[in-house]
Amino acid sequence: MAYHKVNADQRAQGHSPYLDNDELQATALELEWDMEKELEEPGFDHFRLDGAVQHHLGNSQGPDLDLEPIQASSSPKGRFQRLQEDPDYISHYTRQAPKSNRCSFFRILKVFCTALILFIFGIVIGYYARKKCPSPPASQEPNIPRIYHEILKEIKAENIQQIYRDLLQFPREDDVDVAMKILVQWRSQGLEDVRLVNYSVLLDLPGSSSNTVTLKSSGECFYPSGQQCSRDPKTLHSQGLLYSYAAYSAKGTLEAELVDVQYGTMEDLIRIQAITNVTKKIALLKLGQSPLLYKLSLLEDAGFGGVLLYVDPCDLPKTTDLADKAFMVSLNSGGDPSTPGYASIDGSYRQNRQNLTTLLVQPISAVLARKLVSLPEDSVRKDRCIPLQLPHTGKKIISLNIQSVTTYKTISNVIGYLKGAVFPDRYVIIGSHHSSLIPYGGQGWASSTAVITALIQALTLKAKRGWRPDRTLVFCSWGGTAFGNIGSYEWAEDLKRVLQRNVVAYVSLHNPVRGNSTLHPVASPSLQQLAAESQSFNCVEKTRCPGSNVSSVQIQGDSDYFINHLGVPATQFSYEDIKTSENSSFLSEALFPVHATKTEELDPSFSLHEAIAKLTGQVTLKIASEPVLPFNALDIALEVQNSLKGDEVGVPQLLAVASRLRDTAELFQSDEMRPANDPKERAPVRVRMLNDVLQSLEKSFLVHRAPPGLYRNILYRLDERTSQFSVLLEALEHCKLHQSNETIQAALSEVLNSISSAQVYFKAGLDVFETTLAGKK
Repeated sequence: MAYHKVNADQRAQGHSPYLDNDELQATALELEWDMEKELEEPGFDHFRLDGAVQHHLGNSQGPDLDLEPIQASSSPKGRFQRLQEDPDYISHYTRQAPKSNRCSFFRILKVFCTALILFIFGIVIGYYARKKCPSPPASQEPNIPRIYHEILKEIKAENIQQIYRDLLQFPREDDVDVAMKILVQWRSQGLEDVRLVNYSVLLDLPGSSSNTVTLKSSGECFYPSGQQCSRDPKTLHSQGLLYSYAAYSAKGTLEAELVDVQYGTMEDLIRIQAITNVTKKIALLKLGQSPLLYKLSLLEDAGFGGVLLYVDPCDLPKTTDLADKAFMVSLNSGGDPSTPGYASIDGSYRQNRQNLTTLLVQPISAVLARKLVSLPEDSVRKDRCIPLQLPHTGKKIISLNIQSVTTYKTISNVIGYLKGAVFPDRYVIIGSHHSSLIPYGGQGWASSTAVITALIQALTLKAKRGWRPDRTLVFCSWGGTAFGNIGSYEWAEDLKRVLQRNVVAYVSLHNPVRGNSTLHPVASPSLQQLAAESQSFNCVEKTRCPGSNVSSVQIQGDSDYFINHLGVPATQFSYEDIKTSENSSFLSEALFPVHATKTEELDPSFSLHEAIAKLTGQVTLKIASEPVLPFNALDIALEVQNSLKGDEVGVPQLLAVASRLRDTAELFQSDEMRPANDPKERAPVRVRMLNDVLQSLEKSFLVHRAPPGLYRNILYRLDERTSQFSVLLEALEHCKLHQSNETIQAALSEVLNSISSAQVYFKAGLDVFETTLAGKK
């Protein structure tokens, strides 16, 4: 870091128009000379006045450089402090006027004038001493943990519970009405700048009657839940039955043979295609193990005509009984399907995309799946669970009827701002979601909305007392999440250029309490260390200390656009049930109907909600208020190296460039981040430059194309079981199916270019700082 000594021209000017007497001028010059000697004291040589540098640079850098006062490394008493603190200091070095034998009136007047002028001279020195050489103010940083504690202690379980219950009292028929209630609630908490942002988007909604599955051998007709078809109007128009569907599926009727593909993995497809022709047949597919959209793309490529989805009871926790429940899924990868890649604003061209797949897709309950495979009801035993599997003998012919309707609806987002005091042009986004026009998804929306509202309440309470975060906090309640994160996609596409430049991080509150057995923290590599530290911070006052490992795995919810299109570091805390099998990943893609008391059964005291709110608040405050962004460049390089373990193709080239990335990241971490994190060595201009580099660390890792359902951000793994890059893992699997190396070579090139681009980016950051240092020297 640059060290700056106090220059001679920084001292106060000692001349005054009143000092016209030669003796007085000689006295002042001698005093000035003695003061200059004071500057040469040994301890003073090491004194740095970074505040002076800040003042000098302020004109060119604008208000964003007005960081907190810089603490000097040593604080010896300078000449102006000594003048103020030691009244006898002047007398020690000031010559007395020559004595005269004559004691006249004029001599007395001259002495009086001398005293008066010296008094004025002392005032002038004191004024310039305060203006040009202020003593280093005490750093505010020791108070930051106390500020965090004061904010977080205002988050209380009973408040979250009350907000949650208030939300459930409101009818959820219209998305705009729910959004308006949230807007009013946030404003009542003291959030000054809150607005409603609406988009007209294409939704795929159920038809007037439920979809059906019919066994051709017996003629039995079933609803998705497994109950037999009925002519009762109440049953026909039941909300639970109507919303058991796949949004944006193909429509119509298909009669074909049922083929059990289990989880639809590449091995499953190779095995099935070896024994039968699958063209226009209906696949019986289990959710889990990999993203649904990826598995459906494989089935579509293989030639299937339809898919029945279900969740195997063996993949669910024993405490969860969803065997007789159908569910909803969305086949939309993100945003309004009629405006792919651009915002649904007035004047936008609307494409005709009613179906996002050629497959007829229908979710069904495990009860119906058991009937279709002709298994007895007691297949789930007390000692062990037997996975559902279609018998190899005999063919099952079924008829699948799907009738959903596409229509344009208004989706509303609630966006609120708490402006930053130092970097108002840098945003930390905290996102939750609200009702999405459907009675599915349980009470997750109310949980996430209650948590984010309680966090707003605590922050605005502190803001009313004069506190402000350094960076702007943006609170978002998204609409249309269940249909493919439509609200967040449209808002982000609408503001894409601004967000690319300004967003620092995304903090997710998507369904924070899904279970009550284990804490599941997820963070991008650059935020893993911060997420782990936040758990330790919140354990101080908690007897129930989580201590969970932080991983970078794909997550559901509205963080998708920010991670995969903007390359923004993201984090999320949630409570879940312990996974019962390795196939349990991606089961959250299914939206089950959960009765209103389910959340309160999982967390009756709302202590889990409080823990999530405080963990989220701690991470948010650190990102928003730390002078240097708490991102870790070296952790990214280590994650890249760990993701290359086990890859058989192209390892030498990838390992070589990954090694260079690690070396550069280590230099960056030690040479730039370490001194910048020391309050004694900070220079505002360098902090801003460093933060600009840190903010864009993950953007280099966005590949241009990724298979459906897989992250474009290669830093995220599919799940805890896999350590390799998802795109490389998929390419290797694809190579087995098509016996071609073309896909794997393309994926290798994408990954290689991403790692190399990141290494060049880190190196460019180092070069900029070195150039800056050389220029100052």
